[in-house]
Amino acid sequence: MTQTSQSPDVPVSRAEPGYLVDPYKDWAEGEGIPIHLDFGHDLLALETAPWDRYGARGCFAHTKGMGDFMSNYVLEVEPRKNTEVVRHLYEAFFFVLAGHGSTVVWLPDGSQRTFEFGPKALFAIPLNCKYQIFNGSGSEPVRLSVTNDAPLTINLYHNLDFVFENDFAFVDRVADPKYFDGEGQHNVYNKSSVKVQNVWETNFVHDLTSFKLYEFEGRGKGSMNVNFVLAEGTMHSHVSQMPVGRYKKGHRHAAGTHVHAVDGSGYSLLWYEGDEEFVELPWRHGIMYAPPFWMYHQHFNTGDTPARYVACSLGSRRYPFIALRRRSAEGAGAVSVSKGGRQIEYEEQDPRVHRKFLQELAATGVPSQMGDLFDEPAILALPESALTGVIQTPQSTGPAV
Repeated sequence: MTQTSQSPDVPVSRAEPGYLVDPYKDWAEGEGIPIHLDFGHDLLALETAPWDRYGARGCFAHTKGMGDFMSNYVLEVEPRKNTEVVRHLYEAFFFVLAGHGSTVVWLPDGSQRTFEFGPKALFAIPLNCKYQIFNGSGSEPVRLSVTNDAPLTINLYHNLDFVFENDFAFVDRVADPKYFDGEGQHNVYNKSSVKVQNVWETNFVHDLTSFKLYEFEGRGKGSMNVNFVLAEGTMHSHVSQMPVGRYKKGHRHAAGTHVHAVDGSGYSLLWYEGDEEFVELPWRHGIMYAPPFWMYHQHFNTGDTPARYVACSLGSRRYPFIALRRRSAEGAGAVSVSKGGRQIEYEEQDPRVHRKFLQELAATGVPSQMGDLFDEPAILALPESALTGVIQTPQSTGPAV
């Protein structure tokens, strides 16, 4: 390879790109809005600022578990105002935190679709379609959580004009126009003894608190779930519900899964194998967090009503994208760690987990519904000396999945 050098006196005609460049980070820092970073956030309370790109207010809600592909920002539209018309080459899911409004989407054939939304709705814009969000209220702002794969897209192309000014029409992403009305299609896919769980294909869900769920006891007795394919996307979303007096099994997976508490009350615990203490996050509407790669996490309902959450990540049931997501879709995500999987069965978990749950229930006055699985009086009677040291996790005896 021929190398050339340049005299220090000769001016450089273009900016040097340098090395170890992070185009997404540079873009976020250049947008002029706050960037918040933590394990999780109360998205209803985060400070926002005027965001020229949207002609509204916003902030980045970055998490320590966002990973390489996914991120989140908050978009706020003030009363009687609207955003600019925008488009982008990254996928985005919009979870309505507060307020009522409407969205106009310009489809590749030149037609428009308009739909109205309220609190706890979920929708996706077909890839690279222009859209505009309106707030029709005269008194309350609209605040949305926007989970997206902008880090993947911007770092891949590292050209903002290509990402935000690209006019290519992805006709195949529009799907059935009725999906903008909240209609959809329910599918259960079976092939070669692999059952892909209940999947609802749509672009818009009116209200995640009342949407029909299906039994999914692989994550715990009474657990319910539904998976979404939104706007024919590569991003994934699912809604799960925990019954009163119960909690999910601990598990771990790839980074970038943004978990939003939809309703109910309780908490989540996060820990790495060998940690001495748990990271604890509260559970209430507005709280969002993303577990870092391979960090165990577990969700607990301590309230007197069922608790739901919506999770958004990379790799849909149709387009898994990464090997770990494909294995999850095939059922490996509900296999015990002791059998080479990623889930901690109740009988294998650290005794501190259930003891803390019982103590939290005592404070709320909600009775436990897990006495069929645990000797709860014995757990409460354990001496403190038995509840110290590293957090115990089962050891794998098979291949990682």
